[in-house]
Amino acid sequence: MEYKVLITVFIAVFIAELGDKTQLATMLFAADKEVSKLTVFIGASLALIVASGIGVLAGGLVSQYISEKHLHYIAGIGFIMIGMWTLVKA
Repeated sequence: MEYKVLITVFIAVFIAELGDKTQLATMLFAADKEVSKLTVFIGASLALIVASGIGVLAGGLVSQYISEKHLHYIAGIGFIMIGMWTLVKA
């Protein structure tokens, strides 16, 4: 196992998920006194695992057709566009 990649991915995803709408939705579900916190935790964890799996599969598929260098450019442009859209909507 490549521990450097593991730690890098963990930190990036962890920071990206803090305070986002997924975490807020999970907090709202957990705030319900009639709902098991363990059930909410398992449901949220499984959802993140499946979403991450889709990302890994999509990344593996796309990387067969587009070079890593171009993927970095595309991702960077995408993040910039999302940031600009967020600023315009604020």
